[in-house]
Amino acid sequence: MGRRRTGATPSERGLRSLGDQIEGRARGGRSEPREVAGADRLRALGEGIDAPGPGRGAPGVPRDGGGAPGGGGPGAGGRGRSRKRWSTRRKILTPLVALVVLALLAAGGFYLYARYRYGQIQKVAVADLHPVGSGQPFNMLVIGSDSRLGVSASTGVGTSTTVTGQRSDVVMVWHVVPATKQIAILSIPRDTLVQMVGKDASLFGRFNRINSSYNSGPSLLVETIQDNFGIAISHVVEVNFEGFKGAVNALGGVYMNFPYPARDAWSGLQVTATGCQLLNGTEALAVARSRHYQYQSNGQWVDTPIGDLGRIERQDAFLRALVDAAKREVNPLRLNSFLASLPQGLVIDKTFSLGDLLRIAVDFHSLTPNAITTYTLPTTTAGAVTPWGDVLFVSQPADQQLLVKIFGNELVHPAAPPPGTNLQPETPPSVPVSTAASTPSPGSSGSSGTGTAPPPTSTPTFDPSPCAP
Repeated sequence: MGRRRTGATPSERGLRSLGDQIEGRARGGRSEPREVAGADRLRALGEGIDAPGPGRGAPGVPRDGGGAPGGGGPGAGGRGRSRKRWSTRRKILTPLVALVVLALLAAGGFYLYARYRYGQIQKVAVADLHPVGSGQPFNMLVIGSDSRLGVSASTGVGTSTTVTGQRSDVVMVWHVVPATKQIAILSIPRDTLVQMVGKDASLFGRFNRINSSYNSGPSLLVETIQDNFGIAISHVVEVNFEGFKGAVNALGGVYMNFPYPARDAWSGLQVTATGCQLLNGTEALAVARSRHYQYQSNGQWVDTPIGDLGRIERQDAFLRALVDAAKREVNPLRLNSFLASLPQGLVIDKTFSLGDLLRIAVDFHSLTPNAITTYTLPTTTAGAVTPWGDVLFVSQPADQQLLVKIFGNELVHPAAPPPGTNLQPETPPSVPVSTAASTPSPGSSGSSGTGTAPPPTSTPTFDPSPCAP
């Protein structure tokens, strides 16, 4: 041991003596207790350390959560664990909060974009519509207008100067069922003879073709369909030539398979090759409007004399091709172009709200062609009938059986049923909903004709059909 320093203070000597006593006891030695120099000061120091005070616990109890000995000061261990807990929470919560914020921003941005596009669509007031509750089946009248207003001469269908007024080239009633995610489409041939209603009766006589009732606007066409067939209409959508072409071009065209070369001098259709082909807007419009369709077989051009009924079949095929094209499209710029093209030739009724359209988009976002069932109203012909020429008459009981099959008990009693071949209004027969023919599997097409409700049929072999590139 080194030498002891001289001149040590009393406190130092007391501490040294206390250490000697403790060391002696630890070695098993016994020493007589004696007063340690400076003991009073040591006791005061110990009492000061043990005395409770602000921020101090009872003697022997760790403070600030009980930091471990040697933990770097009072509460150091607790604060370390607290910092660790907050660090872990931040790591979990920060990305979650960021994702929620991004989702809200995206949803808000989408809504603003949808509202902007919705504001560009032309709206028209339509009378006698029948609103339904959210999620309930509803009927949407889709009108293909032959109006040339705003159509350029390059389209090849004439202009508003050469073809005045407007008629319904296409009359479809879409029965939309959100619960089953299915759509049944009833096409009414444009030459079907019906009773005129309202002012149309004075303009066109008691009976006339259904397409003439659109000349006065969609309201009278809605009323004509409801009074003749008992179909309640909830919404109206009108599409003209420019809107049709724009939608097809915006999607980059549609693919259709032609088993034979085809042509129609009236619609401008000219297809010289066979197989799966990409059609642009003008070519697709020529297919959908073709009433004088011809196909080439063994070097000879063959007529298809079914006229408007054949055109409906081709329109159904085109519609499926359009759904295929829209489902395949994933390019956001092209989808934006498609949405931007709709206001060019689309008109909807004023009650068709943005919320309605968004709900339909959500309900049918995964729509496939197989979820669409197409039918044509059963009709018959009696040849040329004065003063209308070649017109079509509804065919009972097949007509009513088909309506009950599609619309069930949603049908109402027709106030002004269409005439039969004797040119007298023909009240439809009673067809119980429970005994109506069962609905065919989705994706089928009902034919027109006479007799019982038409069975599903396939597209004629000479007509084009949807195909994949």
